[in-house]
Amino acid sequence: MAQKSKKVFICSNCGYETPKWLGQCPECNEWATLNEEIVSLEKPTNTFSSKSNLNRGKALPLADINSDTFQRFDTGLSELNRVLGGGLVRGSVVLLSGDPGIGKSTILLQVCEYLGAGHKILYVSGEESAHQIKMRASRLGVKTDNLYILCETDAQYISEYIFSEKPDIVIIDSIQTMEINEITSSPGSVTQVRESTNLLARTAKASNIPIFLVGHVNKDGNIAGPKVLEHIVDCVLYFEGDRNTSYRILRAVKNRYGSTNEIAVFEMLDNGLNQVDNPSMMLISGKPKNASGTCVACLMEGSRPILAEVQSLVTPTGFGNPRRMATGIDYNRLAMLIAVLEKRAGYYLNNMDCYANVIGGLKIEEPAADLSIALAIVSSLKDIIVPDDVLAFGEIGLAGEIRSVVACDQRIKEAANLGFKKCVIPYHNYKKLSKSVLDLMEIVPARTVRQAFEEIIN
Repeated sequence: MAQKSKKVFICSNCGYETPKWLGQCPECNEWATLNEEIVSLEKPTNTFSSKSNLNRGKALPLADINSDTFQRFDTGLSELNRVLGGGLVRGSVVLLSGDPGIGKSTILLQVCEYLGAGHKILYVSGEESAHQIKMRASRLGVKTDNLYILCETDAQYISEYIFSEKPDIVIIDSIQTMEINEITSSPGSVTQVRESTNLLARTAKASNIPIFLVGHVNKDGNIAGPKVLEHIVDCVLYFEGDRNTSYRILRAVKNRYGSTNEIAVFEMLDNGLNQVDNPSMMLISGKPKNASGTCVACLMEGSRPILAEVQSLVTPTGFGNPRRMATGIDYNRLAMLIAVLEKRAGYYLNNMDCYANVIGGLKIEEPAADLSIALAIVSSLKDIIVPDDVLAFGEIGLAGEIRSVVACDQRIKEAANLGFKKCVIPYHNYKKLSKSVLDLMEIVPARTVRQAFEEIIN
């Protein structure tokens, strides 16, 4: 009898297959990512995954395509609409991921309450029973009559159900629980996640129905399953933040229908997630008075400027090698800034432990925060206070120079609205500012880090 299945090793990061185990994946060069799975050799017959069951299309001239079908659903949360690029697009597949308990299912149920007023919603759960979802919906105040609960893990049956019932919006919670019966591997495996996502994505495109996919993350913070999962979907949203704090940050890392730089800020309360309309006020609230080692930065998250407090603590080291620790800041970026401060500015930290932190759980990736981080480090080193009404932004080069940043006028206007009186900016940005912006507050141009610090303390 012919063999009906075989054992293969599949990389959990990129999906590479090999008949034998390897310590390092030859495709993505990741270590210890090859997992053993049993794959069926029989070709599935009469399954919904066959393309003959989907509506086949034909090539159309671009001029004949109706742009009215590019419609967005208003989710009822302006912050979520911002991250999605203006709303939920018809026929799109959105992957929402984050740590367990961070609020993925909560925000989707809140969206159901708003969209259920005029749209039919299908909520497919592979983890909870209908009674458990009802209890959570009651706690969140979700009472819409257009929300239908389906407890099922068979991806083929779900696809058939979507085509037969034709809901307006579908939510799959979660994609790691979905399976296709013809695939012998267990749910959550690389093959099952990839094929189930492919099937649901084809269903969304063929029926023009948007689908939300809830995705779990592994211990490294990446989406569980193959990396190709993020390539299949149209939009990937990450929930960030510490579960021990009440604030959550929703960030788009991929969006075919909008910007990938936008973020949304929510606060977790007893009645669900409440959107924070002014994240800057939230991030700088509780800033200590008359304390050294702190400075306010202004970042651009998409089209919106956000103010964030950067703190640093510099103390003499008790070990042979000084410690460097960064929270919310790239560790290598912090090490580079310390090296520039020592070599170019004359602030010696080779026998000092240095700790840097961004308040509020925000992760800083923009180089414009370099100047604020450096000033916070120098402030803690010299034990000199940066005034509370002063902020700074600018990128620092390896020569110690402060380089220009984008959207300088928007950053200054946001700072002025929050009551700041003095702003340190790159010299090259200062020459391009209009008189109306210069009248908002005292603008201090700086060429180097040492010059910026001396301008602040004078």
